[in-house]
Amino acid sequence: MEANLVLLLVFVGLMLIGTPIAVALGLAGAIGILVGLDLTSLATIGTNTWNGVAKYPLIAIPLFILTGMVFERSGVAERLVVFAQAIVGPRRGGLALVAILVCLIMGGMSGSGPADAAAVATVMLPSMLKAGYPKPFSASVIAASASTAILIPPSIALIVYAVLVPGVDLRALFAAGLVPGLLVGLAIAIPTVILSRVHDFGAEEGHKRPPFWPSFRRALPGLMAPVIILGGLRSGLFTPTETAVVAVFYGLLVGTVFYRTMGVKEIYLTLVESAKISGVLLLIISLAGIFAWAGSTMGAFRAAADTILAIGEREWIVLLVVMLLLLLAGMVLDGVSIYLITLPLLVPVMQAFGWSQVWFGIVMAMNIAIGQFTPPVAVNLMVTAKIANVPLESTFRWVGWFILSMLGALLAVIVFPELALWLPRALGYRIT
Repeated sequence: MEANLVLLLVFVGLMLIGTPIAVALGLAGAIGILVGLDLTSLATIGTNTWNGVAKYPLIAIPLFILTGMVFERSGVAERLVVFAQAIVGPRRGGLALVAILVCLIMGGMSGSGPADAAAVATVMLPSMLKAGYPKPFSASVIAASASTAILIPPSIALIVYAVLVPGVDLRALFAAGLVPGLLVGLAIAIPTVILSRVHDFGAEEGHKRPPFWPSFRRALPGLMAPVIILGGLRSGLFTPTETAVVAVFYGLLVGTVFYRTMGVKEIYLTLVESAKISGVLLLIISLAGIFAWAGSTMGAFRAAADTILAIGEREWIVLLVVMLLLLLAGMVLDGVSIYLITLPLLVPVMQAFGWSQVWFGIVMAMNIAIGQFTPPVAVNLMVTAKIANVPLESTFRWVGWFILSMLGALLAVIVFPELALWLPRALGYRIT
């Protein structure tokens, strides 16, 4: 028990003083091993570090990161904006709805909320500002919408979840995230329109609607990316990892041949940037292997799970506690780190109540999506606020409305699990 406490306290202490998440996980695991086991057990650190990343499905992560970077730099977002404007048309709150729609589509390419937020904010903010939307409101709408990237396939966080929870079909997870992701997008759209009308934002009635078919043709190469990703998975033609390879190749084809916006220099810079992001992410995953092995070997995770279960016998009380913990974690950590830290604790809880692993993975993702948009850290909001050049606190006036609407979508999926499960069930995927 003392060693378990040391493991958790060291990790929390390191995080509080601002230690990078990867270092905190690795160092806490090493100290836990030293205190709870013996000196010779430190020899397992190298093996566990390697085992943390020596998993075939994880190959998809750097590839989908590269896919997102390629589509971000190829000019897809700009063409999607014009196409979305042709769909929505000039109306009060129309440009804000365009931003939400583009975020949903871009989420089907990048799998990363911050990347989605950066790409859409760069393109949309100047237009929204010109149309009369305040910068803090625009940054809030885009940040909230970009959080759906953790749900819309391909999601990097869901790939990690499938790796950490044995027996989960990643294709079922991807399919299960689609409807909740669209539901969250709708939940964000409702207060967006209401607030735009109440505060008289975006007087776009005088603007001309772009012609539909020409804008559709220009956006079609970008729109085909989610079709290729999901179609390849559904048909069984590609595994999730192979789909990531195809997506990278297609993204390069779009940037170099269809749109001709990427030359050798742009490709090199894209490869460098995606390699940096992938390196950081895989370093976190590898050092989390030390923390996970130490916690499971010493029984720390089982003890924590027993504590959660002891809170009450009623399932809904335990679920509420778990949701609150995930929401708090989402405020300060990225989605992948939350999965790495909390899943060893939550899998025993999930098994104790017989919750569907696919449904629980989506509920976790929805909760984390809300956390990524909730201050004080709010990763997505930090990105859009920086691009908009406004203080983070200036967005707080609008943030609460979107958080409430997203919580409503989360509650709907909790109360009606089939919102997440009917699509993978209809497609014939195995639901665990």
